[in-house]
Amino acid sequence: MTNRLANSSSPYLRQHGENPVDWYEWGAEAFAKAVELDRPIFLSVGYAACHWCHVMAHESFESPEIAAMINEHFIAVKVDREERPDIDAIYMAATQAIGGHGGWPMTVFLTPDARPFMAGTYYPPDDRPGQPGMPRLLTAMHEAWEYQRDTVEEQAASVVTAVERETRYIDRLEVGSPGASVSDIRATLTRQLLERADADGGFSGAPKFPRPSYIRALLPSWDRPEVADVITDTLNVMSRRGLYDHLAGGVARYCVDAEWRVPHYEKMLSDQALLAQCYREAAAVATHREWALVADELTETMLTQFLTPRGFVASFDADTADGEGRHVTWTAEEIADILPENEAAMFCARYQIAPGGEGDDHGRSVPRLAGGETFAVPAELASAVARVREMRDTRPQPTIDDKIILEWNAMAIVAILRSPTPRHVHTALEVLAQLPVSHFDGVTWWRTDARQHFATAADIAWLALAYCVAFEVTGDTSQLGRAEHVITYLLTHFWEGDLPNATIAHRGHGICHSDIRNTDLPIRAKEIFDGATPSSHAMATEALARYAHLAENPHVLAVARHLRFLAEPLLIEHPVTVPDLALAVQTLDQPLVIVTPGSADIAAIADDVWLPQVIRVRGDGPSPWLTDRRAGEAYLCEGSTCLMPAVTGDELRAQVASVRERMVSW
Repeated sequence: MTNRLANSSSPYLRQHGENPVDWYEWGAEAFAKAVELDRPIFLSVGYAACHWCHVMAHESFESPEIAAMINEHFIAVKVDREERPDIDAIYMAATQAIGGHGGWPMTVFLTPDARPFMAGTYYPPDDRPGQPGMPRLLTAMHEAWEYQRDTVEEQAASVVTAVERETRYIDRLEVGSPGASVSDIRATLTRQLLERADADGGFSGAPKFPRPSYIRALLPSWDRPEVADVITDTLNVMSRRGLYDHLAGGVARYCVDAEWRVPHYEKMLSDQALLAQCYREAAAVATHREWALVADELTETMLTQFLTPRGFVASFDADTADGEGRHVTWTAEEIADILPENEAAMFCARYQIAPGGEGDDHGRSVPRLAGGETFAVPAELASAVARVREMRDTRPQPTIDDKIILEWNAMAIVAILRSPTPRHVHTALEVLAQLPVSHFDGVTWWRTDARQHFATAADIAWLALAYCVAFEVTGDTSQLGRAEHVITYLLTHFWEGDLPNATIAHRGHGICHSDIRNTDLPIRAKEIFDGATPSSHAMATEALARYAHLAENPHVLAVARHLRFLAEPLLIEHPVTVPDLALAVQTLDQPLVIVTPGSADIAAIADDVWLPQVIRVRGDGPSPWLTDRRAGEAYLCEGSTCLMPAVTGDELRAQVASVRERMVSW
């Protein structure tokens, strides 16, 4: 038997298509049925690569007894958080308000008009110490609905108030005249990040998540030894220990321990993209060859494992038919069965494959580089590594969530366009050209190529940025025209209130996360805080600022400045909560434009320069930046003031070094 999810556009929802639970997708049908039957809604939110989502599905949603309880007393609704991040954001705020923490799977009980009154994450199929089982929870929520309706309504009203405050937090900020300089913001952010830095690398205890925006925010201060130490320690442990997949390439979502030994094995496109960009920029700042190799390998991972003719897929699961992570881990005995004794010893020493396992609770080892080992595979071990990789490929493999998410594809394109390898850039441009075919119908941009759900502000902002970066890399003015179209779409569908312009600077209420045409949400949220991915507020600021400087458009620049103005209190007091916005403010307020007319070799020198606010203009198009400029020379401009043209790479490097030293001082 199948249920309504069997034909869903979401691979995650289709995984639940044979559950005995009578699932609905989020929408009018489910809510109308809840009203008709006067039942609360049982909302379950997850995603395809989520290990504990699978665990709860097997334990509870495949159980005929538990499914019968859900079907009798509730209207069950399943949501893919990657397909509907707008829904996820609202009910994650509710879950955190009720329980103090969030995560996935997310379990929320709603009134028929979508107001949450109880929420949590994973629930086991039976009672456990300190945690009720799913049957007890379902019984309690049914009885509360039947016999304590007034209490439920009061709780729902209270939670909705808390959710509105959280998801529209930016509306409550008291803004005055802009007061913080870029240097002030950067100094506060650097101090707050150094305070968070962990001795084991990263910025928290277990679980350890990569936070590439933290590293990128610190890079302009690389010359400070304490900053360089934090950057170096964090980038090295992430690429040398268990987070990194040393046999297949790519990074896991996070590590479950504080020492980065054991990953949570799912791989997300967004992590590959953001970390590839981070390592690429760090390699440029520190002239660190190994970090450049990491960036190259992350790029190859996206192009070989994630890329399909439709675009980049979303993720690889943590689980296989053999169990969680069994495609990644090894025992010394397994290696000995594959390699001759001397090669097996060398392999196990390099990757710390210990007898009895180390750092993994199943007696197996996660490959990690031993101290002194190079990131690149030594020539004498290349054949052995290839044979182990071939054996790994014969194991049951994780499933793939093949959604083509607009935001994450644009994110990957931005990262890959920064590669020095021409074939990488060519492929990224091909994928970028495909996105309007797959995600745009002439009127509407869609979040995925299934064209079931409107694009979010983050989708559109990242796409606009991708077009801007494509123009910077190629000099093709048609890319800037596409960026203009997408920015117009962003301001039409996501801006709240009157739009600022060059004459009236501060009006309107900023960017909403969801399209104005969305009518199925109880709250129109705004996303201001940066998390695993940058907020839509930050990315809109970055895309608008970059486009405005490239096109010399004062009206778009005014909108970007108003976004900065709305978030000013956070930028001044708590920039650690908005690091990607702090980076965008540098592009907005301190643009450093490098102009290289024609196709001169000096343009390649310009490509090696990194500061967050660097903007590149090249080629022979109609850009005002190229007017009266000579091919073969480079022009370094701060705002509208340009230095004398540089005719050699050494001259350009010296100019950039001088400007950089002045920009990062305080």
